[in-house]
Amino acid sequence: MSSENREHKAWREAFDFPVPGRAEKPRTKGLTMVIDKGLGLTETDDLLDLASDYVDYIKLTFGTSAFYSTRLLQQKITLVRSYGVDIFPGGTFLEIAVLQNRMEGYMERARELGFTYIEISDGTIEMSPEIRRNAIRAALRADLKVICEVGKKDPRENMPHKRMQEQIAADLEHGAYKVIVEGRESGKGVVIYDAEGKIRADELESLVKGVPNPESLIWEAPLKNQQEELIMRFGPNVSLGNIHPAEVLALEALRVGLRGDTLKACIRGLFRPVLRE
Repeated sequence: MSSENREHKAWREAFDFPVPGRAEKPRTKGLTMVIDKGLGLTETDDLLDLASDYVDYIKLTFGTSAFYSTRLLQQKITLVRSYGVDIFPGGTFLEIAVLQNRMEGYMERARELGFTYIEISDGTIEMSPEIRRNAIRAALRADLKVICEVGKKDPRENMPHKRMQEQIAADLEHGAYKVIVEGRESGKGVVIYDAEGKIRADELESLVKGVPNPESLIWEAPLKNQQEELIMRFGPNVSLGNIHPAEVLALEALRVGLRGDTLKACIRGLFRPVLRE
């Protein structure tokens, strides 16, 4: 999207956003990661023509990009990058590469295809700290930026918060740019979410308490109630992931007080204007 389009939003002269301080691109906080389960080129172009100012990452989730032809995948990556948006495959590929002892080849292939980031996760498999560290280093050697993910996909395998905090600190120390907190596509029954998708406030506070800089985290939050509560807790510049393509602008409206939920909180003086350090 051109700088001219960015500067001339349709309603900017009519009123100010009720919640000020929203970071603009390029930004290091307030990131939005979109979950892509198989958008075609036209759908992707339409999404980014409308909303590229509000999308920082597109994640080709699960193993979906394994079913693209090389030509189509490279076209899609080039299209996404042309809008100033980064793109990466889901962490399932990395976990399979680790299981098959093919990690270096996986990283090289990702770079050849044009991906700019790699997600490193162990949501399904068990991965030792050494292997995780080596995966981060292999990605960096392949000239790929790294986003790690912490937390298990199976609710029966929930990690203690202390271990997650240690893993977050280690990932960042070893070169990860950000760390995603697992929320799955459903947003239910994992880490900070209960089986209905409600945030367990005690779990959230316990996890955050041991993270020196909350801006290093991207919270997977596919449901509107989760997005609202995290924005209310951390401010408009909290980083959120697993956002469905059709919800990008609705999320941005939540961030800046253009929906009744956050507008009411702003009027009542309850809104935190910045992400708390």
